[in-house]
Formats: sequence, C-alpha cells, structure tokens
Amino acid sequence: MKPARLAFTDVLRVGAAGLRARPLRVFLSALGIAIGIAAMLSVVGISTSSRAELDRTLDRLGTNLLTVGPGQTLFGEESHLPDEAIEMIDRIGPVESVSATGNIAAQVYRTDQIPATQSGGIGVRAARVDLPVTVGATVASGAWLNEATAEYPAVVLGATAADRLGVALAGPSVQVWLGGRWFTVVGVLHPVPLAEELDTAALVGWAVAESELDFDGYPTTVYTRTAESAVEAVQGVLAATANPENPNEVKVSRPSDALAAKQAADEALNGLLLGLGAVALLVGGVGVANTMVISVLERRAEIGLRRSLGATRGQIRVQFLAESLLLSALGGMAGVLLGVVVTTAYAATQSWPTVVPAWALAGGLGATLLIGVLAGGYPAVRASALPPTEALATP
Repeated sequence: MKPARLAFTDVLRVGAAGLRARPLRVFLSALGIAIGIAAMLSVVGISTSSRAELDRTLDRLGTNLLTVGPGQTLFGEESHLPDEAIEMIDRIGPVESVSATGNIAAQVYRTDQIPATQSGGIGVRAARVDLPVTVGATVASGAWLNEATAEYPAVVLGATAADRLGVALAGPSVQVWLGGRWFTVVGVLHPVPLAEELDTAALVGWAVAESELDFDGYPTTVYTRTAESAVEAVQGVLAATANPENPNEVKVSRPSDALAAKQAADEALNGLLLGLGAVALLVGGVGVANTMVISVLERRAEIGLRRSLGATRGQIRVQFLAESLLLSALGGMAGVLLGVVVTTAYAATQSWPTVVPAWALAGGLGATLLIGVLAGGYPAVRASALPPTEALATP
C-alpha cells in the first residue's frame, strides 16, 4: 500500500503548525535573518540611490568642465599661465565658454579689528564677470559682479566664506574688510559642486584687483566648458594651447572626475558594510539551524507517532525542511521590508531619489531560501532517520 502523498498546502500547514508552537524562539531566529537581509539591502539601496543622485547631479552640471592651472617649472618653482591664456583657449573650436580666477595675496575679515594672523581659511580671488556661466554658479543673495561693479570695491562671497564671515544676505550696508579697505558685499553664492574652491573664496572684479589689491593679472585657474563630444580631444590640447612654450608647466583636470573618485571611495566602504551584513546573515542562519535542531529533539515523540501511523522518511524530511524555509522566509520578507524602509528614509533625508535594485530584492529573498535549505537540511535528515520505536520510547 502506497503512503498518502502530502499536498503542497498540507506541507505548508504542517510546517506552520510547528512554528506556531514556539513563537518567541521563531521570532528571535527570524529576527537574525531579518537584520542580515536588511543590512545588506540597505547598503545596496543607499549606495544605488547615492549613485543615482551623482548621475543626476552630473547630468545637471555637466561633465564637460575642464580646469587649467599653472604647474611647476623644471627647477621646482611655481609657474604661471601667460596673460593671453584665456583668449587662446577660447579659440579652440569645441570650447563653448571660458572664464578664470586669479589668486590674490590679501586677507578678508568681518571687521578691521581682527588680527591679521587669523585668516579664517578664506582666499581672495579676482574673477571675470562671465565666471558663473562657465562653472554653473548661482547667486543665493544679491547679484554677481558686472562690468560696473567689477571696477569698484565690491565682493561676492562663496557659500562657505559667507558662513565663516557671518554674512547671511548681501546688501549695500554689508561690508567686509578686504586687503586693508572696506568692500561691499554685493552677492553670496550657492555652493558650486564642480568648483568647490569658490565656496571658500571672496571674489572681486579683475580690474579692482589689479588697481587696489596688487594683483599681477595672471590667471590661476582657467575654467573651460566644452562640447560633450569633444571633452577628451580638448583636454589633450589645453596644455599646449594655454602655454605653447612650456606645456609641461600646465595642469589640466576634470572636476567631475573628483566626484566619481568620491563615489568610488564610498563604494569601497559599502563593500565593508556588505561584509558586515553577510556576517549578520550567517548569524541568522545559525539561529535557524539551532531552532530546527532543538525542534527535532523536542518532538521526537511526535516524529515517532507520525512514522508509526505511516508517514515516510521523505514526508518527515519535507515537514522539517518546510518549517526551516518558512522560518527563513519570514525573516527574509521582514528584512526586505525593513531594508526598503531604511533606504527610503535615508534617501529622503538627503533629498536623493530612492532606488532599490530589483536584483537586490530578489537576491535577498533568494538568500533567505538558501539559508533555510542549508540550516534545515541536517535537522530534517536527522528527524527522518529516527526509528519509530526509539522515538516513541523517548520520554
């Protein structure tokens, strides 16, 4: 006589009944799985959301901004770009716009009573009036320099510089002590992601810098915005164009590469966090295995009774394997839900788009099922191997 076959619904019902008998132990074991899955999914989700924000930022700012600056001579001395470097770069066909700033040996303070030794980390730069167009800078308060204000003691503060000087808003009554005289703050900038050096700078007009602040007129940084399709080509000729006589004394960089490098560093940290999540998942799997082994020991009489009533070894194995899979699945679903919630909450606090890859969701659930099989396999085999008479004789 063939033993009765267990339908799929019967397997689920029998497995669930075994879990309901030990709710606290089941909860703690599932919690271990949930923490591991949530940790791994959160790391992947936050990393992916951060990358999506970076892509969105680069799409908005563009990856076609190049900067040109002076390097060093063969003797290790500081070099400088020629006066005509800006005009020569502007003649390159694919170049869409070009502007520049120049460093000035001056200090800026909120009042004239602060000792000269306290710089506050704020640099003073001469700036061309077309700078915001090239670097993508926007004004938070007031206005940018124009042809008129660039010739007078007017200054625009970067976001960090304004914060350090205690300047919240620009206006005709707001002044700072710059280079030994008062300058009126006509504008305050928003942060400039692709030109972060401007955030800590006080920017004055090129003309007033030469006439009042002993500026030598040499550009320190030339910002070049070029066509997207020609970035690599333009990057290759910028040094020779800016300084034809000494192209080896010119440094050319791409600010967007710094953002990509920062993202790469974040990904290295994410690898460490994923490792910690894997350890938590392993601990959860051990918890499931422990629960199932103890369950087998506690239910020897039940196993013996079922065997004596005709249950096969295979049916016993399926019963305990189903319990292990259900236990892992409960923890996995809770972990996935928790991971999505954590990712969404963190992305919201950073104003990022929330992105949780489908492969991460599927991988999280798949990992829990694999843990269920591995953790429940040995206890299931052990349960099915118990002889009915020995199991029934266990007190």
